[in-house]
Amino acid sequence: MSDLKAATASTIKWNTIDRLSSQLVFAAVGIVLANRLGREDFGLVGVLAIFQAFAIVFVDSGFGAALLRLKEATKEDYSTVFWFNLLVSVSLYILLWFLTPGIAALFHGDARLIPLSKVMFISFILNGLGIVQTNRMMKRMDVRPLAISNFIGLTLGGGLGVWLAISGAGAWALVWQTVAQAGIRTLCLWVVGGWFPTLIFSRQSFSRIWRVGLGVFSSSFLNTLFLHIYSFVIGVGGSVPQLGLYTQADKWSKMGSAALSQTMTSSFVPLLARVQDDRETFGRYVLRINRFTAFVTFPTMIGFAVLGAPLFHFLFGDKWNDAIPLFQILSIRGIPIVLVSVMTNYLLALGYARSLVVVEIIKDTLTVAAILATVWERDLTLLVWGQFWASVATWVLVLLLVSRKTGWSLPFMLRGNLPFLIAVAVAAVAALVALAVEPFIFGDSSSPLPSLFSGPFSPNLHGLAGLIAGGVCGGGIYLLILTLSGCHEPAEALGYLLKKRKNRE
Repeated sequence: MSDLKAATASTIKWNTIDRLSSQLVFAAVGIVLANRLGREDFGLVGVLAIFQAFAIVFVDSGFGAALLRLKEATKEDYSTVFWFNLLVSVSLYILLWFLTPGIAALFHGDARLIPLSKVMFISFILNGLGIVQTNRMMKRMDVRPLAISNFIGLTLGGGLGVWLAISGAGAWALVWQTVAQAGIRTLCLWVVGGWFPTLIFSRQSFSRIWRVGLGVFSSSFLNTLFLHIYSFVIGVGGSVPQLGLYTQADKWSKMGSAALSQTMTSSFVPLLARVQDDRETFGRYVLRINRFTAFVTFPTMIGFAVLGAPLFHFLFGDKWNDAIPLFQILSIRGIPIVLVSVMTNYLLALGYARSLVVVEIIKDTLTVAAILATVWERDLTLLVWGQFWASVATWVLVLLLVSRKTGWSLPFMLRGNLPFLIAVAVAAVAALVALAVEPFIFGDSSSPLPSLFSGPFSPNLHGLAGLIAGGVCGGGIYLLILTLSGCHEPAEALGYLLKKRKNRE
């Protein structure tokens, strides 16, 4: 058990390092690109991202999660998955190559989408070549090479995108950034992975993995369909610039929710798979995971919402002001998204992969209902509020489903969340007070907004002051309340990062 705890601590540490470093690079690159490119550029690439996302789902086909779910995977399993991923990715690229005129016709006949898509879609082939390498490392709970490969890919790909954006390449900067990032990351994984496929395609392995992966694939397909349905509705029914506005708000809000969901999945699914036959131990880990998830997720996403205006003003001045309310709503929506993601991991680890399809049907039904209830107004803000309430309703129903499938009571599932909810509520009020007081200390924020320096990124002084005032006040109050109430999560999280783990059972 001590070796398992050590491996878990190391996994959490390197996943945290991976996410933090990735988000820092992503943010730095995104800031420059958002300042240099326009809504139309982001809208064009937002259209391509819809088809890109579906291609990635088909390339993986749930096999990646299935490999993680298996207690032991053989070399035949890995080689079979690799050749399947390669065959599907190349076939999809050829198909999409011939469909590019239809894609352009669907989105207001914008012919610029044709050459952009033919280049950008190369990236899902490159990503497909790294799926097995990634899952082998995750299964061994050896995520350090993954973190390094991700960082190198993001940094070099982002650097290329920034250079092209400054050079006036427009949407091509985002396209080549995506392709370069995928190619460099996959190359690094092959260099450090220590694994190469053999000329083996086992029908037995394929059948065994497909049975596990089918539920994951179905769930992932539906999840992707309804994750991008808003982009599709806005792009087809609205305009490309409107899609660019939504894409920016969605992208920056997902810096928190997507990073948290990915960190929880890559850290805890391999751990839970190892103790899946010991329900008592599994239950203890569930309690701790629920508390840790609440400890991190609540302040992150509510903090994004509270500090949304000074954050955007600091990063972009007034350029993306219309995206601020969308960003704030989507940030709060990230809380039920992360909680649902964690609960589906429990179902997956316990062998209820087919229940993931039920989860997606619940989510998708509510999403369609929200769209039908709000789209007729043609109001982006109302449309996003519909997303939020659909996500909350999804969380409630999935909570009931997990309780029924596992036999865990609702109090058991919700135990420990209340202290973090109370603490973050008080901290949010403190941050709002600090934001209200800040203009009287640093000057009226309605006055002309000065910049620290000129160039592709010109940070705004009032936005910076608001971030510091609200962030320090809110974050300090949150940690103080938890410390005074005896919550061990802050100290435990620091211990994981510093390898000073406390033995808690």
